[in-house]
Amino acid sequence: MKKRLFAGLILICFAVIGFLKSAPAQSVLASNEGVLRLHVIAASDSEADQSVKLQVRDAILPLFSKAESYEDARTFLLSHGHEIQSAAEAVLKERGFDYGVQLSLGTETFPDRVYGDLLFPAGSYDALCVRLGPAEGHNWWCVLFPPLCIVTEDGRPVDLDEIETESWIWNWLKSLFGEDACEDFFKKAN
Repeated sequence: MKKRLFAGLILICFAVIGFLKSAPAQSVLASNEGVLRLHVIAASDSEADQSVKLQVRDAILPLFSKAESYEDARTFLLSHGHEIQSAAEAVLKERGFDYGVQLSLGTETFPDRVYGDLLFPAGSYDALCVRLGPAEGHNWWCVLFPPLCIVTEDGRPVDLDEIETESWIWNWLKSLFGEDACEDFFKKAN
């Protein structure tokens, strides 16, 4: 009897964890107003061009760290465009690239993106677009304001897809049943 009760509790825990792991975003952005996005487009899909695209991003993001509102971010962009462009060009020059950088502020179309529990629906947003060279490669984008291009204390961006979380419940279940069994259970549940 105790084994059945224990097994039942474990199954309930799995069900709760499965629900929590697959829960959709809880909030949807009501309006695109007051949102400024960053869109960096690489010169090509070569490994070198894709790498320098991220280095340019790393040089630009800290410049917006003091923006406390959409207007602050937009005003900084409009009044310091030369500084932003110079930072991007310096990265290209330091890495030996001979193509230039084109900045533009306009409306860009973006796909759905979830940040935490907030869904930014697909649509048109104000964006700083940074085009590297012929801008024929894959792009990178985030939300400059509100500041969702998460950076570390030293200004380096954090890739949200690489953030890992740890749960004592999950670790406990893996210790009881094994990691493979737990993963298999969730694959079947989803």
